[in-house]
Amino acid sequence: MAEVPSTFQLTPGAFAPTFALSDAAGTIYAPGSLIAERRGLLVIFVCNHCPYVIHLADALGQFADEIDTRGIATVAIASNDVDRYPQDGPDRMPAFAEAHGWHFPYLHDATQEVAHAYAAACTPDFYLFDGDLRLVYAGQFDDSRPGSGKATGSDLARAVENLLADHETPQPWYPSTGCNIKWRPGNEPDYFG
Repeated sequence: MAEVPSTFQLTPGAFAPTFALSDAAGTIYAPGSLIAERRGLLVIFVCNHCPYVIHLADALGQFADEIDTRGIATVAIASNDVDRYPQDGPDRMPAFAEAHGWHFPYLHDATQEVAHAYAAACTPDFYLFDGDLRLVYAGQFDDSRPGSGKATGSDLARAVENLLADHETPQPWYPSTGCNIKWRPGNEPDYFG
């Protein structure tokens, strides 16, 4: 699995690209419904098999529970090509989420259009939006990596604190590092590679 740093194409203040995606049970979610009466929305691109996601999966579940109590919703999106990576398919997503204490929606982006819209490059990739769905942070969870440090969410936690205090999160935003999104053949975005 290649280690690929994410490339940001959403700029600070950009609106969250819209989507209407379903979870494994068929419930449809969209940014507007997720953010209703909330102070922010965390959008994460993940998958089941990536060691970078597995490394922080438990900490992410705890982190999302904590920020939920503070008014920030979380949603995870899986965009990998499930023909080549069936372990990342919707039939296996609920068990992965349950095993790691994910109480937020875990959605399937079968067309990969949402990953394209967010310029997501790797799993995991994190995007934090304010209550108006404007981007306030895109970057790493923290600087831990598989086999190197415990996942704490320190970088993302700073961004959340800044959002809740109505402060900007200063640059640089260190990009996420992980496994590249598994694009369907011929569906690779211009920013990939």
